Amino acid sequence: MAKFGDRPPLPANLEGLLADESISTIFLKSECPPRVKRGHITELEVVELDDEPWAGSMIQELAEALEMTVEQHNEARSDCFVEIDRHGCKVMQIGDLRVTASWPPFSDGWEIIVVRPVAQPSLEEYDLDDKLLQLIADLQNQGTLVSGMPGSGKSTLASAIARWLDGKGAVVKTMESPRDLQLPQRVTQYAPLAENEHSRGSMELTADILFLARPDFIVFDEVRKTPDFEVFGDCRLAGLGLLGVTHSASALEAIQRMIGRVELGILAQILTTVIHVEKGSVAEVLQLAMTVKAPKGMQADLARPVIQVKRFPDGKVLNEIFSFGEQICIVDAEGESEGDEGTPAQLLAAAQLKSSISADLGIRVHHVKFGGDAHAEIFVDESAIGAVVGPSGSTIKELEKEYGIKLRVQSSRDLPRGFRPPEDKFRSSYDSQLDRSMGGRSWEDSRGKSKRRKRRRR
Repeated sequence: MAKFGDRPPLPANLEGLLADESISTIFLKSECPPRVKRGHITELEVVELDDEPWAGSMIQELAEALEMTVEQHNEARSDCFVEIDRHGCKVMQIGDLRVTASWPPFSDGWEIIVVRPVAQPSLEEYDLDDKLLQLIADLQNQGTLVSGMPGSGKSTLASAIARWLDGKGAVVKTMESPRDLQLPQRVTQYAPLAENEHSRGSMELTADILFLARPDFIVFDEVRKTPDFEVFGDCRLAGLGLLGVTHSASALEAIQRMIGRVELGILAQILTTVIHVEKGSVAEVLQLAMTVKAPKGMQADLARPVIQVKRFPDGKVLNEIFSFGEQICIVDAEGESEGDEGTPAQLLAAAQLKSSISADLGIRVHHVKFGGDAHAEIFVDESAIGAVVGPSGSTIKELEKEYGIKLRVQSSRDLPRGFRPPEDKFRSSYDSQLDRSMGGRSWEDSRGKSKRRKRRRR
């Protein structure tokens, strides 16, 4: 168990760099002078030291010496172990230090990055108000994300919360990779569990064991990839109190990272609170709640399940999240869409335009985005762009005349990742052939049939 400020003896050249207690990170790269990140978490700076550049052989020797340190102490100390060992990279925990070593062919030269905690504040030192402390005391019944930029102090806050709950008598466990949180000895820290010594570890298997351990509270550091969010959701639906740590620039972006990885209908059950950290302090707290209503700016007959994002502690609704056709929409409380996707009225028009063009031309329209009231962008597969434009632009002109707006056709590859339809990754060869056929001459027949239907109605 790593303890703040405690580590076994290290090579002299590394000990010399660590002598300055304000240094939190050391960067050693072959043929470059050493650089360090130092200062208080509210004002960190990167400084290049006056030392001579380190040769690749020096860094390689240091990496081998650190690996030897781990081997010498891994039986006597629980905080000395190799966390990750892959071709070209190794991550070691040495006391309270996390050491990442990389070398060719993974990196273009030998490099060692040493990270150490420069503070271990208690939860009381964060000077949180009573309402927020009451919320944290109830985290055992919630799903919470602590979000922030790299180096903002989110893991430090998660450690402080875990220590505080442990002191209150809760049974706390962690899932970490690497295992570098500073916690009491009785808090067991679990790594990704492997089925055998030759397979890669999985947090899903770790969670299976934790269900049997019956903890009151779990800290999950870091929640980053889709399987991590799925494990987070599975643990929450099983009734476990869960605090995940994730990278994001804002509390709302942390919520957006969850969208698409879990079903929208159960998002508010899985994720109830987001605590955003900036420069070591709590900058924002959001809470999620599900209701049934018409989204902001829409008519009452369009009522649907809506997730409200509320600011803590005053409960002001800042954003609404809801599904609209195949889209997940996030609008602010004034009815404007996040990410410049248009007002709710424009979202409604985009959904109707997408459906109409798909039916008229017999092609797959992935997304429609309004750039104003008079023009819109249509995103289709590259093979179908010709079908929408038509010979000499005849089809697009006819569509513009029919719908009364200017249209621009773009490839679906230009869509932001969050708007690309998930089926694109897993489409069968049959679907691809179908799209190619729709991008050929079959559009002429479907367009002609649409015209003939209209003439009959007249």
